[in-house]
Amino acid sequence: MFSATALVIAAAFQWGLAGGLASLLMSRGWSPEVISFWRILVGLGCMAIWLAIIRLQGRGFSFNRRLVLWSLIAGLGVAGNFTFYFISISEGSVAVAVTLMYSAPVFVYLVSFIAGVERPTPVKLVSIALVIGGVVLLTGIYRTQAGAVSTLGIATGLLSGLSYALFIFGFKYAGSYGPAPSVLAIAFATGTLILLPLIDLGQAVAVTVSADVAWFILLGLLGAGLSFYCYITGLRHTLPTTASIVAMVEPVTAALFGLFVLSEALDLPQVAGMVLILSAVTGLSVLQSRPSS
Repeated sequence: MFSATALVIAAAFQWGLAGGLASLLMSRGWSPEVISFWRILVGLGCMAIWLAIIRLQGRGFSFNRRLVLWSLIAGLGVAGNFTFYFISISEGSVAVAVTLMYSAPVFVYLVSFIAGVERPTPVKLVSIALVIGGVVLLTGIYRTQAGAVSTLGIATGLLSGLSYALFIFGFKYAGSYGPAPSVLAIAFATGTLILLPLIDLGQAVAVTVSADVAWFILLGLLGAGLSFYCYITGLRHTLPTTASIVAMVEPVTAALFGLFVLSEALDLPQVAGMVLILSAVTGLSVLQSRPSS
């Protein structure tokens, strides 16, 4: 059990580092869209290697219509998650972007309550209130002068979280019809095709001969290759409640990377907002993961 949990922690740690590496690459002039494209492309290569190893071990795998359909939805989610997340970083900071990403699924509950799809409970209402208060403190939108992050940064941060929720939704249902490597291979292939018309092709090709190509490969390995292997392998033997808690390693790692490597400072209200959001999201995730009695 400990080794499985350690793998999930390792995955979350790698995803946290990926945000910091993306910020470093953006400071060198690379666009968020190109960085997202390369992250998914390297991830696709890793999934192809994983499938090849499975094949060499004599284990077969097949593709069916439902697997492909749900994997396409997961691919749309992963493309949106990576791209919106990196744009949010470019408009603010790594710590703010990653925290907004993790807060977005809570707003899904708010929309569900307003639309009458789901009935509100005291716990969910308190969680939503805490997250909204945390977002206000984190982004500085309560100030009369310019806030800590732009409106675009706030919007894309939340959209990255909603896209992440879409990826999880598609990945979960696709997993019922085939192995995870097949799902991720289709999802990443879909993500590259979605981003292809949205990127600067000249800049994307220039990556291959640039001095930063090793950083792009490392970003892809940590953000979409080795991390997913660790997560999927560890998740098989990790309780959902435990996975929900250790997932918070990602925003903490990203925030510390921004603080110590990128010299991104957070004032006291922002720190308070970050604590509010992560506490509320973690608590709600744990409660949702518990089996109903």
